[in-house]
Amino acid sequence: MNEKHIVRIGNELKVNARQVATTAVLLADGATVPFIARYRKEATGGLDEVAITTIRDRLDQLQELDRRREAILKSLEERSLLTDVLKTAIAAADTLNALEDIYLPYRPKRRTRAMMAREKGLEPLANLVFTGQSSVNPEAEAKAFLNAEKGVETIEKALAGARDIIAEQVSDDALARSRMREFFARHAVVQSKVMTGKEAEGAKFKDYFNWSEPVTSIPSHRLLAIRRGEEEGFLIMRVHPEEGEALAILEPIFVTGQGPAAEQVRLAVQDSYQRLLGMAMEAETRLESKKRADEEAIRVFAENLRELLLAPALGQKNVLAIDPGFRTGCKVVCLDRQGKLLFHEVIYPSQSDRRAEAAAHVIKTLCAKLNIEAIAIGNGTAGRETEVFVRKLGLPSSISIVMVNESGASIYSASEVAREEFPEHDLTVRGSVSIGRRLMDPLAELVKLDPKSIGVGQYQHDVDPTALKRSLDDVVMSCVNGVGVEVNTASRQLLAYVSGLGAQLAANIVSYRNEQGPFRSREELKKVPRLGPKAFEQAAGFLRVRDGRHPLDASAVHPESYPIVETMAQDLKCTVADLLRDLALRQKIPLHKYVTEKVGLPTLNDILAELAKPGRDPRKKFEAFQFQEGVEKLEDLKPGMKLPGVVTNVTAFGAFVDIGVHQDGLVHVSQLADRFVKNPAEVVKVQQQVTVTVVEVDLPRKRIGLSMRANPEMGGTGKGSSEGPRPQPAKPAPREPAVDWFTEAMHKGSQRR
Repeated sequence: MNEKHIVRIGNELKVNARQVATTAVLLADGATVPFIARYRKEATGGLDEVAITTIRDRLDQLQELDRRREAILKSLEERSLLTDVLKTAIAAADTLNALEDIYLPYRPKRRTRAMMAREKGLEPLANLVFTGQSSVNPEAEAKAFLNAEKGVETIEKALAGARDIIAEQVSDDALARSRMREFFARHAVVQSKVMTGKEAEGAKFKDYFNWSEPVTSIPSHRLLAIRRGEEEGFLIMRVHPEEGEALAILEPIFVTGQGPAAEQVRLAVQDSYQRLLGMAMEAETRLESKKRADEEAIRVFAENLRELLLAPALGQKNVLAIDPGFRTGCKVVCLDRQGKLLFHEVIYPSQSDRRAEAAAHVIKTLCAKLNIEAIAIGNGTAGRETEVFVRKLGLPSSISIVMVNESGASIYSASEVAREEFPEHDLTVRGSVSIGRRLMDPLAELVKLDPKSIGVGQYQHDVDPTALKRSLDDVVMSCVNGVGVEVNTASRQLLAYVSGLGAQLAANIVSYRNEQGPFRSREELKKVPRLGPKAFEQAAGFLRVRDGRHPLDASAVHPESYPIVETMAQDLKCTVADLLRDLALRQKIPLHKYVTEKVGLPTLNDILAELAKPGRDPRKKFEAFQFQEGVEKLEDLKPGMKLPGVVTNVTAFGAFVDIGVHQDGLVHVSQLADRFVKNPAEVVKVQQQVTVTVVEVDLPRKRIGLSMRANPEMGGTGKGSSEGPRPQPAKPAPREPAVDWFTEAMHKGSQRR
C-alpha cells in the first residue's frame, strides 16, 4: 500500500488517512462497497458508499499512475537516458500529464522536422541562436552550416531547420506545456461549423452549424451532441483559445533577448504553437472535456437508474399482465404471487364488438378464477386503449389497474435470460411476464436487462463504455444489496449482484435450491458448492431466508452479530423472537454494554433498528397511478391542459414525462419550477408522479412541451432561458438544440419496445 496515496486521498476527501487505509485494506481483501458501508462502519469511521467508491476509484487511478511511472523509468534505463535529476522529477510527478510532460523529450518519436534538421547538422546553430538572443547574428552564423549535399543550400534553409529544432524544444518543454494546459483549460472555446455541402443531410445538427461556447461552461449534453455531429461527418469541431493570448504567455518563457536571434526564436515559438504545442493542447483539452462530459452524463444516468430500480414495488400479488397490441391482439399472462407463469392467452379487444366481448369474458373469468389482485398494462402501442377497455369492465375495486413502463421489455423477451426462463414460450409471452413482474418488483426484474436498454440515459452511446458499465454496475449492486434479496425466490441474475457472489455462485445457489429445496437457514448457504467463508461473510447479511430457522435470518442483521443479539435476549431473560416482537423489551437494551473492540455503537444502532423492522424494504410505499381519462393520443392535447404524468427520464436540460399519449413530453429545465433550477434532479426523479401543464403541441413532429410552473406561458417552453447568458456565442443563442432533447425523446420513445 502506497502511504503517499493514502494521505493524498484522505486530503482530497477531507477524511482521516486511517479511514482511507482501512478501506483500502478491506477492498484489497475482496470486500465489496455495500458490505464495507453496511457492516464495517467501525473500521472505516462510518464512510458511506459514495466515499468508499471514490476511494476505490482513486486508488485505481493512482496505481495506474504508478504503473506508468515504472514503465517510463524502465524505458529510460534501458536506453541509458535515466539520470538522478530525471529520476527525482519522475518520482515527484503527481499527475499523468505531469509525468508525460517530463518524459516527452525522451519518448521515441516518429520522424519529425526537428529530427531531419538535426541529421543535417543544424542543432549547434539552433543552440547558438537560442542562447545568444541578444548577441548572435543568426544569418552570419548560418553560413557555416550550409551543406548542399544535405539539402541546406541557403541561409534561410539553415535558419528554418534551426527554428524547427527550437519549435520542438518549445513543444516538449514541461513548463510551457503546464502553462498552456492551464490556459486552454480556462480559456479554450468550443467551436463547431457545418461541413461544406452537408447542410441538408445534417439538418438535425443545424443549431451547431455556427456555434461557439467556452469549454468551461458548455453543458455535457451539448458537447456530446457536437461530438456526435462531428463523428457522423456533419460538423467540424475545434477547441482552442485566442492564439494571440496563448503566444503572450509562451513568448516570455523562451524569447529572452532582443535582436535578430531573438526574432528567430519568436518565429520558432509561433510555429511551435501553431504546428505542435497548440494542436497537442487542443487534443488534450478535447479529451479532458469529453471526460468531464462523460462523467456528467454517467452521473445523470446513474441517478436515474437508481430511482428506477428503487421504484415502489407492488409486492407479492396475483397479477394479470397485458402486453397491448392492435392488429396482433393483446397478450395476456397470469402470474402467481411468486411471479410464476400460470396461464397465457391472446385477446382482441379492439377489432370488433364480438371479439371485444370475448376479450372481456376472458379477463373477468381469469380475475375470478385466479384471484387476481392487480392488472399490469404495458404503456406501449395500444396501452391507453387497453387500459380504458379494462377499466370499463366493472372489475372489483380491490383489483388495481396499473400502467407499467415497458422500456426494454422486447430486449428482455429476446434475451438468453428470457429463453432460459421460458424455453417453451415465444417472445410475446416472455414480454408480458416481464411487464407483470415489473409491477410486482421492478428491481428484481430490471436487473435482467442491460441498464443501457432501459431508456433512462442521456447520450449513453457516446460516453466511455467502460466507465459507464462500472458506474451502472455499482448502482445496481448498491440497490440490490440495499433492498436485500430473498434467497429462495430470487433469480440467478438478481443473486449475481449480491455482495460477494457473482454469476457462478449465483448459479450454484439456484442449482442447490432446485436440487435440495428451499434454504431453511443462512447457515445452509455454506453447503453451496464453492461458496466459501469469504463469500458467505460478504453475502449473508444481504440474503434473506423468510421463516428461517433463526429469527434473524429474515433480517439485515449479519450472522456474525447473532451472538450479540442472543446475549441481549439472555440478559433480558427472553428469546430473540421476543425482542423482534416487543418494543418495550428493545427499549431496555443498554447498547453501551455490548460495545467491544470490533463492534461499536454504529453497528449496535443498526442492529436495534433492524430488530424493530426486520427485513424492512427501504423503498417507498406503492401508490397506483392513473392517467387523465379521455386523453389518450396527441390529438387530445390542448395548450393549458393540466394533466397527471410520470417522469420517465431526467437529463441535464429537463425531464421527460409520460402523460399517457404514447409520446413523452419535455419539461425543459426552465419550466420545472418558479425558481431558477440548475440541476433538474433537484426537482424531479425518475418514476415520480407529477402534474404538468401542456404549453405546446406540435402534431407533425410529435413534440409536446410541458411545464411544472404555476403560471406557464402557452406556446413555448422557454428552452434555454434558465441556463443564463451564452458566453460569446457565434450567433444569437437558439432554443435548446433540437438534437439535444427532441431527438433524444424520439429515440427514447422507440426504446419502449
